[in-house]
Amino acid sequence: MSDLNKLTLKQALTGLANKKFSAREVQSAVLEQIKSKNDDLNIYLDYHQELPVEDGAELFNSSGLLSGIPIAVKDNYLTKDLVTTAASNVLRGYRPQYESTVIGKMRKAGAYLIGKTNMDAWAHGSSTETSDFGPVKNPRNPDYMPGGSSGGSAAAVAADLCIAALGTETAGSIRQPSAWTGLVGLKPTYGRVSRYGIVAMGSSLDSPGPMTKTVEDAAILLNFMAGRDACDSTTSPLPVEDYTSYLDQPASGLKIGLMYSDMEELKDIWPLYKPALAVLADLGVKVEPVKSMDPRYAIPLYAVIQRGEVSSNLARYDGYRYGQGRDQMGAEAKRRIMIGTYTLSKGYEAKTYVKAQQVRTMFIQDFDKLFTEYDLLIAPTSPGFALKLGESAKYPYFGELMDMLLEPSSMAGLPGINVPVHFDQETNLPLGLNIVAPAFKEGRLIQLANAFEKAAGINQWLKGQE
Repeated sequence: MSDLNKLTLKQALTGLANKKFSAREVQSAVLEQIKSKNDDLNIYLDYHQELPVEDGAELFNSSGLLSGIPIAVKDNYLTKDLVTTAASNVLRGYRPQYESTVIGKMRKAGAYLIGKTNMDAWAHGSSTETSDFGPVKNPRNPDYMPGGSSGGSAAAVAADLCIAALGTETAGSIRQPSAWTGLVGLKPTYGRVSRYGIVAMGSSLDSPGPMTKTVEDAAILLNFMAGRDACDSTTSPLPVEDYTSYLDQPASGLKIGLMYSDMEELKDIWPLYKPALAVLADLGVKVEPVKSMDPRYAIPLYAVIQRGEVSSNLARYDGYRYGQGRDQMGAEAKRRIMIGTYTLSKGYEAKTYVKAQQVRTMFIQDFDKLFTEYDLLIAPTSPGFALKLGESAKYPYFGELMDMLLEPSSMAGLPGINVPVHFDQETNLPLGLNIVAPAFKEGRLIQLANAFEKAAGINQWLKGQE
């Protein structure tokens, strides 16, 4: 079968279990597509150009639960067998001496980690245009950007250059590129998945998560990714649920708060969400508009906190311990370091960083209040469709503007998921719906997102194969 690269994770697992094809055939189909399309789309920075020898090779572990299925990995996860650059020249050619906890879990489960995907350098951005190795093109329309910072992982899934992918989110970097490329992206609760062995950006925000073709695939991967890690003190001791157990639970009876319905910036896209709201109504879900804190307040809030943490995290990259010198830092990294250093400097810390943390608490309290009345909250994932390549240079705070609707929930550490809701017939560009749940209620996200995905009937991968 030449189109095995188009399988969903669930379809691949089922086909392997029924011996319809082998893991090596799936790997070969994916590798063939990477070699055919990667030069044009600029998705992978490093990948296994030859498949491993079958004779018991660790990379060909088809005995694990993930059965040797090829998974793409964002290039800020440390991996021994592939370079880890965080898309920055500072780490060009760097091969870590140890691997991230999540990568270890994927290997133990039998996944074949086929390659490392392009991203915004150091995860600074929402376009993948800050990468020192060139921008990624959106497979839905190559004239447009895929979003970021996990733009390479999103594009890899959208172009069927993997079966599923791993991304990270600090304030939108999983959900926003998923929305712009038409796939499912799940950002877990902060602390649900270990950050150990991931190049740090905003340490009080970073959340690794799955980027997949379907909601079911996201639930499967999250089962393997989540859990307490002794190497990461911020991970939660709460037991990991079987997230796939929520896939068959009906959405009827859920009470949903509709956020940002009166925002002027969203007036042009809200009509495109009417069919999605109708689907939810047909599912027996009660949706009500809610008043919440203005997400525009999250723009300066995130800018201050994230840049303060960036200035601290990037201080270690001085050329002595890792890669190249600081003169190799890109323009965006330099800007963020300088702003962050300023916000943390004596005499300004109380006026900026401490004040931002107080506003962050207000967002947390606002969500807490809303969740006393509503099971979940929904809103558009992004203020609009993907923008054309090169347009990010017009906006000094491009990332904050594109992630405006996601920053509040990220600052509060809450889980969220993007599901596609609309494809523009002229450009083939998608829009996404963001669903937010209380902390550690990822199962509830999956419950609604899966019911919506099946009822909406627009998922290309579910349409194409059964």
